[in-house]
Amino acid sequence: MAEDADPARRSIGARRNPDSAEAILQAAETVLVEAGYAGFSIEAVARRARAGKPTIYRWWPSKAALLLEVYQRQKRVDVPDTGVLEEDLVGFLKNLFAHWRETSSGSVFRSLIAEAQSDETAAAALADYSLGRRSHTAQIIERAKARGEIPAEIDSAVVADLIASFAWRHLLTNRLDEDEATIGKAVNYVMRGIAAPAS
Repeated sequence: MAEDADPARRSIGARRNPDSAEAILQAAETVLVEAGYAGFSIEAVARRARAGKPTIYRWWPSKAALLLEVYQRQKRVDVPDTGVLEEDLVGFLKNLFAHWRETSSGSVFRSLIAEAQSDETAAAALADYSLGRRSHTAQIIERAKARGEIPAEIDSAVVADLIASFAWRHLLTNRLDEDEATIGKAVNYVMRGIAAPAS
């Protein structure tokens, strides 16, 4: 059962107090380190931050929403801009896999995906996050369009979904040590489908 399924809380107090929000996010990071995903709760964060649960729920409507913001704060994945789409995508996936593999963020995100299968609030938070990430990855494709590297009619969002599905499958099956050659092969297969015809 979700910790908070009340949609009314989404509309209360939309403007955050920066100091209070920072204290809550820091507390959430600490609780996550100390208790892990299974032991993470809004109650524990509230105690650590010395904040009321209603305050937390004003700004994060569910545990999953708070965890996703913690995940985003910790995410440090460089997106290359080499001028060649295939190299950009391979570099992005390599950096993403390394981040998931070398930090706790991989296990946190994997747990969030799992929880979203049975928790509507987690599913909604993950869908919102995924939409933003889809748009972000699509910008790599849009740069290639602007260079004339791929046709203008290519749907950047669909290509972003293909790249994300490769990444998520590896995360969910704990295969984050994939070598560059295998990553490159997957990206090359996508490129064959979207590359501009040879003149």
